[in-house]
Amino acid sequence: MIYSGIDWAERTHDVALVDDSGQLLAKRHITDDAAGYKILLDLLAEYGDTEENPIPVAIETSRGLLVAVLRTGKRQVFAINPMAAARYRDRHSVSRKKSDPGDALVLANILRTDMRPHRPLPQDSDLARAVAVLARAQQDATWNRQQISNQLRSLLREYYLSALAAFESWRNGLCRPEAHELLKAAPTPTRAAQLSRTQLQAALKRAGRQRGIAVEAERLREVFRSDWAHQPALVEDALGKQMLALLAQLQAACTAGVGGVFVEQLVVLEAVVEVSEHAVEEVPLGCGMPVALVVAAPAVVGFGAW
Repeated sequence: MIYSGIDWAERTHDVALVDDSGQLLAKRHITDDAAGYKILLDLLAEYGDTEENPIPVAIETSRGLLVAVLRTGKRQVFAINPMAAARYRDRHSVSRKKSDPGDALVLANILRTDMRPHRPLPQDSDLARAVAVLARAQQDATWNRQQISNQLRSLLREYYLSALAAFESWRNGLCRPEAHELLKAAPTPTRAAQLSRTQLQAALKRAGRQRGIAVEAERLREVFRSDWAHQPALVEDALGKQMLALLAQLQAACTAGVGGVFVEQLVVLEAVVEVSEHAVEEVPLGCGMPVALVVAAPAVVGFGAW
């Protein structure tokens, strides 16, 4: 049996093929484009790769065009964790210096000696992969939003404790549109203390609040006008400018994580239902696809369980 390992990079990739004895059969340095992918597929075909018996491939990623090309047909593609690959590398070299051709050989030998503990990428349909892409996008957006929110909170602790106190009772405090409008209207605690009831109510209305505006504006006014420690005026103004720049990033992250992906979720769910109506009769009973995908899709892309 033949095994293949690919050490991938941004522009070029190194490929190695070994047999059951660990003998290096071939190695190539290919480019990350259509021409390079053709060289790779031709190399695999030269050593017995067929549609029915494809050569398994180990690579340190599960994404990208190269992986998409390799996943066509029945080929098993193993996404090896880079940290795990580094441990295997110690078997072949005392030096810890990285070598792309050597790493490709290490990956091929991982399949030769330890294929069983590693799981190949699932043979998902294009629809399932599309759902996974959106689920990953939403997760990344959520993490990014939380990271920026934590940065903003740390910055506010340096000079603007009244804002943290004002937003503390709100769910998702710093991510709420009310917090964004108030911080834009008053980027410093000094300016916040000068906001009138009318200005506070206007900020809440711009954020979309429709009920309890007068009561909430009065509460905010009391918080902002309480006795708080202050930075020197020039330092406070500088921190306010820094805060506004960070706030713009947080607003963009909140929009991407909620509004933009929400629309895409609906599109994906419609596609799931449409495809499943045509494909359900073609899938063996007990396979779990696409019926399971229809049931699980809302949770996968962020809707929660039905």
